Amino acid sequence: PYSSDLAPGDFHFFPKFKQFLENVLDDELQLAINNWLNELTVDDYNNGILKLVHRYDKCLNEMKEIIVEK
Repeated sequence: PYSSDLAPGDFHFFPKFKQFLENVLDDELQLAINNWLNELTVDDYNNGILKLVHRYDKCLNEMKEIIVEK
């Protein structure tokens, strides 16, 4: 689902976040989210950015093909 509140790179963390929250009760959710965010490493962010670069490049190349065809 699309949300304008999310940065384009946020989607990278969803699978990892879902796994982290599997056994969390509702009343522990806020604490669990804070703990999870604090456990993210620089590498986690770097990997997300690198994946974004690849996805943006792919998207731009596909748009280029569409524009060239017209």
